[in-house]
Amino acid sequence: MFSEKFFEVLNKEGVVSIVTSGKDSAHVSNTWNSYIVIVDENKILIPAAAMINTEENININSNVKLTIGSHEVMGYRYMGTGFLLEGTAKFLKSGDHFKMMMDKFPFLTRVLEVTVSSCKQTL
Repeated sequence: MFSEKFFEVLNKEGVVSIVTSGKDSAHVSNTWNSYIVIVDENKILIPAAAMINTEENININSNVKLTIGSHEVMGYRYMGTGFLLEGTAKFLKSGDHFKMMMDKFPFLTRVLEVTVSSCKQTL
């Protein structure tokens, strides 16, 4: 599911945008590339400390979009590339993945788990 170029981007620091949509309008929250943990073939785990609006939206509509990028990785033509990921999300408050993430990121209160259905390079 995830390409070599995608993992190259994850190994560089950059901003990750998480877009959700609830009953009102779209909401964007951000995290860092270094907080992304890949598990299984198509699952991403993200530590969550706040993300209150994100969680409210996901409880209404589990569809999410994420953008991940780095200006330090060669794109199609120039330096800098990014990815658009689409999938569904839920928040974990217990379980093996929660415990593993708590060990890595003790500040979290929950874990955002994204099941990715599409991962496309955009630049």
